[in-house]
Amino acid sequence: MVLEPLILLSLLANYNKFEFQNPYQLRLNDFINEGAITTIVTCIGAACQVLRADYINVQDDLPEGWTVSNALGMLGLGAIVPGPKQEKKPVYDADTAKQMFTKLPKERAAMLLAAYDFSHANKLFCTNFVTMTSEKGVEQPMAAYLSLTSYLLQHAHLSHRSTYYAHLNLMVFRLLIEDQATCKILCSDESKMVVRLCRHRPPFLPLVKGERVLACSLLDTMIDGINHNLRKRLDVSLYTLCLGILLRAISYVSRSRTRLHYHWAEFFRSLLSLVRFLTTYTSDLKDLPHVDTLVDHVVNLLALSLSAGEAFLPTPAAYDDLFYKIVESGEVLAKFKQNYGLGKRIGSSIDTLINVSTHYKQLLTDGGGKKKPRNLTTTQVTDVIKQGYETLSIQAKEGLDSWDRYREADDRSLLKNVARTAVADVRELLEQE
Repeated sequence: MVLEPLILLSLLANYNKFEFQNPYQLRLNDFINEGAITTIVTCIGAACQVLRADYINVQDDLPEGWTVSNALGMLGLGAIVPGPKQEKKPVYDADTAKQMFTKLPKERAAMLLAAYDFSHANKLFCTNFVTMTSEKGVEQPMAAYLSLTSYLLQHAHLSHRSTYYAHLNLMVFRLLIEDQATCKILCSDESKMVVRLCRHRPPFLPLVKGERVLACSLLDTMIDGINHNLRKRLDVSLYTLCLGILLRAISYVSRSRTRLHYHWAEFFRSLLSLVRFLTTYTSDLKDLPHVDTLVDHVVNLLALSLSAGEAFLPTPAAYDDLFYKIVESGEVLAKFKQNYGLGKRIGSSIDTLINVSTHYKQLLTDGGGKKKPRNLTTTQVTDVIKQGYETLSIQAKEGLDSWDRYREADDRSLLKNVARTAVADVRELLEQE
C-alpha cells in the first residue's frame, strides 16, 4: 500500500512547482524519518523489479547457463529430467516484440517521478538509496533501479513515454554522481552488487556474472544507452546526460585515483564509435539544438582519459590500448574537428587528441622501416606507443575534470512533460481498477 501514496505525493509535489513555492516539495527537503525513507526505497526497488519483468516477459535476455536438464533437453531427453518442468516463455517475432516494447513501461512507472523528487531534494534518501542492502537472494533497490534504467535506455526511442522516464532516471544518476559522498560510495568496494543489465539488442558489452562495484554497472548502462540510440534524429538531450554522467564519474575516479576493474577497451571503443557516427552524419546532426554540448562532452571525456588515465586505469596495458585507439582514429578525429568547426572553439580539447595521434603516427612512420604504419602488427604498434611516452607531452586544457552542477530549472520543460506523462499514467491506472 506504499506505492499509491508515493505516486500521489510526487504528483502533488510537482503541481506548478516552477510557478510557486510548493509546500509538498518543501516537505521533501526536510524529511528525516529514516524508517519511512527505508520503506520508500524498498517500495521503489520492488516497483522497478515489476516494471523490468514486463520487458523480460517480452524477451528473456538472460543467457542460459549450462545445466544437466538443459543438456538433456538439447539431446531430446528432457522427459527423463526429474522434477517439475519449467514453463517455456513465448518467443515473439521482431515486429510483435517491438509493438509490445512500445507499450512499456507500464503505468506504474509514474512512481519514478517520486524517485527523482526524493533524489533531488533529500540527501538522506540518496544515501539510503545507494547503500540499502537486502536479505540474501533478494535484489537491492539500487540494483533494481539501475537494471530498469538499462531496459528503459535500450528502448527509449520507441515512445515519448519511455524517452521521458529514461531521461528522468538519468537525471537521478546525475544527481547521485555529482554528490561527493554518494559518488564515493558508488565507486567503492562496499557498493558491490549483482545488477542485471538489458541484453535485448546487439552490440553487447561483456557479460559480467557476480558482484561488482556499482559504478561499473553504471558505466555499462551509460555506454549501452550511447550504443543503442544512434540515429539521424539523435536525442541530443539523452546523449548529453549519458556523457555528462560518464564525465563526472571519470572526473571523480581520476581525482581520487580510484582504479576500477572494468572493460575499458569497450568504453573507449564506444566513445570513438560515437565520434565516427557524428562525423559520418554531420549534415543531419550539426544543426540540432545543443549538439555543441554533446560534442564537447565526448571530446573532453576522451581528453581527460588521455591526460589522467594513469590515475584510474587498472593496468598499463589498458592505458596503452587507449592510445592505440586514438592513433587508429586519427583521420576520423581530424575530420570531426573540421566538420564541427572545433578549431574555432577556444575551449575545445580536440587538438589534445589529434596531437597524440599525430605524434605516434610520426613515430610509427620513422620507426617502421620499410613497412607503412598500417602494415605494422598490433604488437609493433603497442611497442612504439610505450616508447613514445618519453617524448609525448599531453597539452590538456585546464578544467577538463570540472562540470556545472545540476539545476532543475534548466530542465523545466522536460520535467513538466514527465509530470504530465505521470498524471496520464495515474489516470489510466484508476480507469483499470
